[in-house]
Amino acid sequence: MKLLYWLDEWLTLSRDEQQARLPMRGDDLLDDVFVKYDFVDLDKPLLFTFSPAGTNVQEQDLHSDFAPWGYKLGKKQNVNIISFQHLGKSNWFRSRNLIFFLEQLSPLLEPFNQRLGYGLSRGGFAVGAFANLLKLDQVLLFHPVSTKNKQIATWDDRSSTDIAQQFDWQGDYHDLDLGHAKGYIIYDPTNHIDRMHAKRYQQLTHLRVFGMGHGTHATYLNKFGFYKQVAVDFIGNQQIEIAQFRQQTKTLRFKEDYYKRLNRANKNSAHRLGLLSKAHNIVIGEKEEHVQEHQAQIDIQPLIDVALKYQDKHPEDAIELLKVAQQLAPDDPLVEHKLKQLE
Repeated sequence: MKLLYWLDEWLTLSRDEQQARLPMRGDDLLDDVFVKYDFVDLDKPLLFTFSPAGTNVQEQDLHSDFAPWGYKLGKKQNVNIISFQHLGKSNWFRSRNLIFFLEQLSPLLEPFNQRLGYGLSRGGFAVGAFANLLKLDQVLLFHPVSTKNKQIATWDDRSSTDIAQQFDWQGDYHDLDLGHAKGYIIYDPTNHIDRMHAKRYQQLTHLRVFGMGHGTHATYLNKFGFYKQVAVDFIGNQQIEIAQFRQQTKTLRFKEDYYKRLNRANKNSAHRLGLLSKAHNIVIGEKEEHVQEHQAQIDIQPLIDVALKYQDKHPEDAIELLKVAQQLAPDDPLVEHKLKQLE
């Protein structure tokens, strides 16, 4: 626990001396959790990230340049960051060694005036469970999980809940405890279990994205930079511009692949497929109107230039770019000609 010893000594210095000791970075292994940290500026926020399910790193995967989930994002935003990466597939940050570390860590971070937390699903649980302990001011959570305590979340019948029962869900930090933290929780209200978990985060601003699912579309949403852009806004401004967020989700709905994936995910529900079809038809009309409204302002030449540059090495990517250009300018003869050539 090198960080604890360093912080303990660092706290005895004046603020100017503390700033002069930065940057300071390092990592540590706490039982089944890897932690990596980077302190750069006392006047910048301190961001905590906890890894979600699906980032199933093993101890043998760790190396000197390994970056836990969210670490690189924090570095790029030039904030102070402490990232926690769970090791193994079933790991809910319940290790006593980790909890002891966090209890010792929190009071040593007194010089940092603004503390943020960011997590998806399992990582969001950890942010919510440790928020009060870590004195977080703002949090951003996707795909909420408030606890795996079956006596509290009686309606959470996911298989992950049964698997998680190998851990202690009666002891400290087994349930959400936000303290004074404010912030945002983003989820799909059509996902019953996510909706029930989200209801328990009453002090957060709820942002709903229909069709987002829980994990099913994570890779897809990430492909279009959805998570990253929202997180960047949150980290940089400690808030999300709601109007811009709505525009992001609207743009997402304009993508045909979005509905194809939703249809596959809901193939066993005729009711939901009917609703999706109705929503899709409405969006097609919105999309045509949106394109016509902005067409005169759109310059597709940069898209064409990039597509032509990479058409030989990466023809599939060039085709995708040209298809986007064609959506923006359906009557452009050059785009139509190049698409026919490449396809």
